[in-house]
Amino acid sequence: MRTALFLFFALLAKFGFSQTLNESIESKKLRGIREFSVTLPKSYERNIDKKYPILLVLDGEYLASPFTGNLTYGAYWDDLPEMIVVSLYQNYAEQRFHDSEFDEAGLPTGSGADFFEFIGIELLPYIEGKYRTQPFRIIAGHDTTAGFLNFYLYKDNPIFNGYISLAPEMAPGMEKRVAERLAAISKPIFYYCASGEGDLAELKEKAEELRLNIQAIPNKNFNYRFDAIPGASHYSLVPQAIPQALYFIFNGYQPISMVEFQEKILTLDAGYTQYLIDKYTTLETKLGLKVQPRLTDFKAIEAAIIKNKAYAELQELSKYAEKHYPKTTLSVYHQALYYEKMGEYRKAEKEYKKAFTKEDIRELTKDFMLKRAENLKNKEDDSKVEEYAEPLPEDGGEVNSEETQEGEE
Repeated sequence: MRTALFLFFALLAKFGFSQTLNESIESKKLRGIREFSVTLPKSYERNIDKKYPILLVLDGEYLASPFTGNLTYGAYWDDLPEMIVVSLYQNYAEQRFHDSEFDEAGLPTGSGADFFEFIGIELLPYIEGKYRTQPFRIIAGHDTTAGFLNFYLYKDNPIFNGYISLAPEMAPGMEKRVAERLAAISKPIFYYCASGEGDLAELKEKAEELRLNIQAIPNKNFNYRFDAIPGASHYSLVPQAIPQALYFIFNGYQPISMVEFQEKILTLDAGYTQYLIDKYTTLETKLGLKVQPRLTDFKAIEAAIIKNKAYAELQELSKYAEKHYPKTTLSVYHQALYYEKMGEYRKAEKEYKKAFTKEDIRELTKDFMLKRAENLKNKEDDSKVEEYAEPLPEDGGEVNSEETQEGEE
């Protein structure tokens, strides 16, 4: 079963990524050459303006395939972002243990301290200087290396945003230190830890202590998830935990689903467009991901506005569309639809005709827009502006909706 899963992920990785480049770097910290690979997303060559988060995979010889397989599957459905996967080779002789060396106090020492600095001072600057990257980094490891990656949390300003620790073998005191550091760090951190029911008792006990220590932290300002996987061994937990880890870290990245639409958006009294703005603002502030708002999400918000007759918000949606799709018909369509729903058919007809100077986007073609204009040609205005106008503030003052939107963004 384990072999079949790894073969499956290997096939996904092969067809989902454009290429894997074998690289090496001469390291002053390690006093020698260290080999690694860089796997680029499928869109890397054709989308030359796009930048990508980094996933650094320790134990890359066997962890790279399940990670790239899951990323390929998630990216296909637009549930996970495409990433640059950097895989460090450590499974020869006793290298992974030398790389993870720590002293009796539970701190990196000797070759472990050198490897710690190699990643932060040499490897990451090399990757970010050569490839198009976004400022969001994840590090992942298994047992020995899963314990090692926790050392980066000991710094006041950790260089990684996300941590995936699979069946960690922890240094002395790590189960307490990690919790203390998570409580003290101010930047957004995503921490995932997994343990298997059939793992070594010592590893399970330490992971459970860490879970209890983290759980006891009041007012958490970080994102944490712990999975105890039933029936999983030290090795079979890996392909089960990886998708859980990735979807945990990138929760909220996914397009608006039917459940989200029905339970979170339709039930709002107002603020449908703001919901969309907040969704993508959060992706940038929390994950550092600059994602162009999806057209399907625009359609979902439009549907909610129409369903709840909050027609005034179509103007806000039009402004947001103008910001992200300025050359297309999207903004024109929402503004024209606002006029049409308000019964101001002359204005709607004129607005629809503006599509002639814009680029088609999906079903909003020039022909579609001009037909909408033609259908309104002989309709008499029946303005409903006052009926659906937004209420004025209690003090009677005027609201500049454009300034308000910009301030909120």
